[in-house]
Amino acid sequence: MHIVIMGCGRVGSTLAHILEDNGHSVAVIDRDPQAFRRLRAGFRGRRVTGIGFDRDVLEEAGITSAAAFVAVSSGDNSNIISARVAREMFGVDNVVARIYDPRRAEVYQRLGIPTVATVRWTADQILRRVLPEGAEPFWRDPTGTVILAEVAFHQGWIGTRARVIEDVTGARVAFVNRMGEALVPKDATVLQEGDLLHLIAAENEMDRINKALSAPPSDEEH
Repeated sequence: MHIVIMGCGRVGSTLAHILEDNGHSVAVIDRDPQAFRRLRAGFRGRRVTGIGFDRDVLEEAGITSAAAFVAVSSGDNSNIISARVAREMFGVDNVVARIYDPRRAEVYQRLGIPTVATVRWTADQILRRVLPEGAEPFWRDPTGTVILAEVAFHQGWIGTRARVIEDVTGARVAFVNRMGEALVPKDATVLQEGDLLHLIAAENEMDRINKALSAPPSDEEH
């Protein structure tokens, strides 16, 4: 499929290369022609100089045939305006905008524009590394109400089925990292020593979930 990317910084150029390597056609927009130096010499996609919310620029980039539009320039306003133009004027359903201000990300998410809040994502990645105990989020939805988190558990839960974990915590077991590989649990899947447990849950429930899993299960729960 054809994908239009606005912004040829480190993220935009990396996305362009990955998408092209996966067989997609790509057009990259940037107002600074020097930014295209980040694209490798063999890049076959279009390089379009201009502003990402200009209709002529978007049309030159092939927006009318695009299956997706990605706005990853350095400006929040430019990203969200471009994403809205792509969706509302050109009918591109699959759009995403990078937003540095997480408060704006929540607003735009409610308007139906999927966003990636860079500051919040970076902070979460750091917290996961400096606070190894308890639940640290891998992902948080822009409203901050639901998270995907790696949750530590007491050794007593080893041998317990994933379904029991869900019944006890009220959370959903998203996957288990077992020896470096992600495993989507089935009814018969049980926790093993060394597993890393990842749950999806409401953020305001995480203290209760941590408390439940930090103690050994009762005989009824096991």
